[in-house]
Amino acid sequence: MSELQGLVAIVTGGSSGIGDAIVGRLQLLGADVAILDRHPTRSSKGAFPAVCDVSDDGSVRAAVASVLAQFGRLDIVVNNAGIGAQGNVADNDDDEWHRVWDVNVMGMVRISRAALPALRQSPSAAIVNMCSVAATAGMPQRALYSATKGAVLSLTRAMAADHLREGIRVNCVNPGTTDTPWVSRLLEAAADPEGERAALEARQPHGRLISADEVAGAVAYLVSPHSGSTTGASIAVDGGMQALRLRPPAQ
Repeated sequence: MSELQGLVAIVTGGSSGIGDAIVGRLQLLGADVAILDRHPTRSSKGAFPAVCDVSDDGSVRAAVASVLAQFGRLDIVVNNAGIGAQGNVADNDDDEWHRVWDVNVMGMVRISRAALPALRQSPSAAIVNMCSVAATAGMPQRALYSATKGAVLSLTRAMAADHLREGIRVNCVNPGTTDTPWVSRLLEAAADPEGERAALEARQPHGRLISADEVAGAVAYLVSPHSGSTTGASIAVDGGMQALRLRPPAQ
């Protein structure tokens, strides 16, 4: 369990949910991990906390600089921070489109841009962007969110092409609906929380929500030095939602 020993990773949005699971998995594999989050002290994992608002370039550059000052290097970037949005293409005004795009897409741009000089010095540089099944499957009431995640998928491939010969691998993970505090809050606000949860579980062919640990496992594979031939890839962790077309179960 030491394949990341000696490497330094940053995880944006690492204080809860999928980000928290990623932090724990990378630490288990031996990495020194920094949490870049608006509230990084919420994590109890002992990671290095760096206050960071991914929508503010100055905040991003200061946070990355603090990680370099603490550890002297940077090898792994996990662009996990993001926000949700609901509605069809007409349901959100321009300000909301700009706000969600600024976090979900430009946030990854800012973090990656600030990290590139240090990553170019690493012998095992890797970036993982958190994408979504919403980038590859049309889902109702997710127009804005899906647009940002579609951009993340394309951005990942373009970054992989740009930085491969600099020794930096870039990949993304496409989770399905994952059992996180954010999803729990959405369910609590629904008119029929139990019915809504059952519908979300049934939407995924294996019949349940994804666990944050399962997503973290995919990230761990992608950032590992043992995965040196994997770049420009997207790994679906969605219970088969994108790729499978099962017949209805027999009655």
